[in-house]
Amino acid sequence: MKARVFVTLKNGVLDPQGKAIGQALSNLGFSGVGKVRQGKIIDIELAEDDETRARAQLTDMCEKLLTNMVIEKYEIELVA
Repeated sequence: MKARVFVTLKNGVLDPQGKAIGQALSNLGFSGVGKVRQGKIIDIELAEDDETRARAQLTDMCEKLLTNMVIEKYEIELVA
């Protein structure tokens, strides 16, 4: 089974990289760009066919390694 994990900063957490991206876009002449927030996408292949067990395993991975639970949040998408 394939999964995609989206990791983003929680609301209210400062995002200097997102701010730098927004400023760079403005400097390149892209107008109309508002607030920019950055995150990361992690694609994972699991040797698991059961959706419930896969989600549980991914949740455990997110909470133990893939995210900093103090400042980040995550969403799990099972792809296939």
